[in-house]
Amino acid sequence: MDAIGTAQDRYGRPPEGPGAAPEPDLGRLGLDQLRTLRRDTLEQEEDLSYLRRLLHGRMDILLAELDRRPGGAARPADAAEPAGALLERLPAILADVPSTVRRSARHVTLGPPRGQRSGLEADALMGDVQLADLGAHPAEELLAALERLRAHEREVSGRRQRLLRTADGCNAEITRRYRDGEARVDDLLAGGPL
Repeated sequence: MDAIGTAQDRYGRPPEGPGAAPEPDLGRLGLDQLRTLRRDTLEQEEDLSYLRRLLHGRMDILLAELDRRPGGAARPADAAEPAGALLERLPAILADVPSTVRRSARHVTLGPPRGQRSGLEADALMGDVQLADLGAHPAEELLAALERLRAHEREVSGRRQRLLRTADGCNAEITRRYRDGEARVDDLLAGGPL
């Protein structure tokens, strides 16, 4: 369960419709609760971000395999690339294209998150399709796996956005409390609760 869902009990929020928890009432939380909620949501966002990268990698590989086949988007119906060419192109397939959108910098964890759940989850969405043997599967199976991955990626992205909104809300509320004098920097420097 993610920090938003977990926060329902710990922070006294009522449950909401299926799958989506309401935003917590940050103004009612203590400073230590705000910091804990922020930390929890950011840790869970890192896990979802890692899962999202795994899903994108699998989608990119499936698309490249479909494109490699005769009648793929970039080739005529009678031309096909040898199966080994996909493996040779793997670094280019998985490379990130530099974004043209300017965003604020944020810490990105490069290693896997706690546990192996993300890899197992991404593998399960592939169904019978194995990345090591894509050529053995008909295009229909690859397209079905691709659609499962896309649907799950949309759901994961929505969860990540909710977590990031919660973390941003925690930051804004903590900042407001210091600015308005409800919290004091002296208490923090004296070893008070973080």
